[in-house]
Formats: sequence, C-alpha cells, structure tokens
Amino acid sequence: MTTPADVTDVRDPELPGRLLTVERDALIPLLRGRADEDFALPVAACPGWTVRDALAHCSAALSRVVESRFEKDVFSPESNERDIAERAGWTNARVLDELERGMTEAGPLIAGTGGLLDGLALGEWVHAGDVRAALGEPGAYGGAGLPYALVLLAQATSRPGHVSLHADLDDVDEPLRLGGTSGERPPARFIGDGPTLVRLYAGRPLDGASYELAGVEAAELNIFGG
Repeated sequence: MTTPADVTDVRDPELPGRLLTVERDALIPLLRGRADEDFALPVAACPGWTVRDALAHCSAALSRVVESRFEKDVFSPESNERDIAERAGWTNARVLDELERGMTEAGPLIAGTGGLLDGLALGEWVHAGDVRAALGEPGAYGGAGLPYALVLLAQATSRPGHVSLHADLDDVDEPLRLGGTSGERPPARFIGDGPTLVRLYAGRPLDGASYELAGVEAAELNIFGG
C-alpha cells in the first residue's frame, strides 16, 4: 500500500465515494451474516450506543445527503439521537438496506460539495471500524479503505489549528504529512501502523497498540472532539 507524503494540495472529488464503496463491499455482507443479538452489542468507541445505534446513525447521515435533508442542527449530537430514535422500530435488515443505499448513492453528491462533506465519508468509515471492533472482527480501521482514509485524514487536518505531524507508517511506503504548516511548533512524529494513527486522530481506544508519538499529546490529535 502506498500513500504519497503530500496529499492535501489537490482534492480528488471522487475519493470519498470510493472510500464508501470499498467499505460497503466489505461491511454489508459481513453484517448481513450476523445474528440479531450481535446488533445489541455495545460500541466501546461510542458510549451508550449499540452496534445497531451506530449503524442507524450512519445510514441516517448518508440518507440525509442522498435526500438533501439538512436541518439547522444537522449532524449535531441531538440530531444524531433523533435519527437513531426514528429507526427504533425498523428491522436490522431495513437499517442495512438504508446503509447500503447511502454508501452507494452518496459519493457523487459528496463529490459536488467542494469538500464540505468529505469528512462525513471519513466519519462513516471510522464508524465502520467501531462496528468491526465491537463485533470482534479483524481489520478495524484498516483494510482496503485505509489508503483512501489516510488521504482524507491528511486533508481534514490541513486546516489551520491542527498540529503538524510526520507519520512513518509500517504499512505505507512513504511518510505521510498531516496537520497545518504554521511553523509555530516543530512537527510532531508518529511511528506505527495506519490503523493506530486513525485511532489516535479519531479518539478511539488504542487496544494496546504499539506506536511512538513525540511532540504532541494524543488528545491534541482528535479531530472529532470529546
């Protein structure tokens, strides 16, 4: 797997859709083969949510994109909880149907937003990792979508206010540069694998992963807050 060091200069509008498609093809068959009780398992990365809640949130968010439904507080915690509650009477299969449709149809619409919703595709992929971790499935925050996710992550952190960081990744041929370039502090340094880097930036449990981080505290990297 290769990812160029500088990936923030030119946006690829098709990239979020490719990430969603790759994850759809891996995640949906996996979920359709799980027993109903697995959907009630807790998601450690999202306290208070079950697997079913995380999937309902993801399917609702993508449906909002597909249907152009953006209320004033859309994607706020309150909005997310309302979306989950609205799907409380749905079967698990119906939630998966909505999720599959969203992962299929949202990409071209995200492409036309000029980057405004690129982070939503990254967030969906991270939540897929949350679900894999909750189910005890291998490949959480990794797999075929990781190269695309790392590019989107680099672009998401290129805005002012993010710490500059050079990542030497075990599973990527070239160093990855993330964060801003203000020059106010020396670049931080990460050594480890791609999934662990994603966990750090997403504020997810590290599950004993081996890595080195210098020049920045892990909490400073969290792009999702909280």
